[in-house]
Amino acid sequence: MEWIQSTTGRCRPDELGMTLVHEHLLIGYPGWQMDALAPRYVRAEALARGVDALQELRDLGVTTFLDPCPMDLGRDVEFMAEVSQRSGMRIICTTGAYKENEGLTYTFGALPLEEITDIYIKELSEGIGETGIRAGLVKVATGAPEITTYERKLLTAAGRAAAQVGCPVITHTDDASCGLEQLQILTGEGLEPHRILVGHSDGRADHAYHKSLAEGGAYVGFDRFGLDMLIPDSERIKSVIALVEAGHTRSLCLSHDSICAAWLGRPIFGGSLVMQPEQIAQAAPQWNPTHLFKRVLPELRRQGVSEEAIRTMLVENPRRYFEGTESPLR
Repeated sequence: MEWIQSTTGRCRPDELGMTLVHEHLLIGYPGWQMDALAPRYVRAEALARGVDALQELRDLGVTTFLDPCPMDLGRDVEFMAEVSQRSGMRIICTTGAYKENEGLTYTFGALPLEEITDIYIKELSEGIGETGIRAGLVKVATGAPEITTYERKLLTAAGRAAAQVGCPVITHTDDASCGLEQLQILTGEGLEPHRILVGHSDGRADHAYHKSLAEGGAYVGFDRFGLDMLIPDSERIKSVIALVEAGHTRSLCLSHDSICAAWLGRPIFGGSLVMQPEQIAQAAPQWNPTHLFKRVLPELRRQGVSEEAIRTMLVENPRRYFEGTESPLR
């Protein structure tokens, strides 16, 4: 991939620099506008929070922020572009829709596979709506414990669109499950495994699973650092070190899946309102996009992970993932 599309223009893979591969500015579950009891969304306030957060990341050396918000989860590419312009942070957005149990399934459930593929290609090649902003890659998502018929259709469309356009795919998984099945479906549509980043693979401490993804040629997303309510960071760190020691440093990508600017509505998971945003902040006080740099990387260094390995995970792996010419496997 010679050029990568960002919300403010294009760049070359070697210009990405230090990259967080899975973060969000805004998230809003379908129907968030209906939630009159939620804190009111004030765009200007959210914009200011997003700019402040990304400027702090720039001060820590981050130059690229990948926001894989799907179409049906509050995606606002003009908001992303404005935050990018004001903060100086490169932001890359995606096309694609979310998993069945938490997404908006009515339209894509009715559309044929071929039309969904064409929609993805249009957003990648021409732009999103009337914005002129082109997606840089495709997002897919699956629930647990298995991939539904609806999710399989979207994975198939994503694989076909990405293979045709020549861009990568980034995935969401629940409970670090179905990653191997995602690879099988996507590669079955002509996409090479090194164009796939299997997200949220740190959802359980399962070295055999992590290793199988890496040995399959994919990038492995350890991208929920700070979400100790799901699995302690201490386990994530052990899993990172285990993959490094197994020779798979070139397969690892690190991030947080944090939400920097605003929840739209309230966080509703699987049809239930499980927490208010302030309760999430109490349960996961370190779930923010600077956590890696302030706490996780120092601990990895303390446990013997080299500066070269850290640079590989944060700079070289995202570059190769987008470039698409070289497998992480040696």
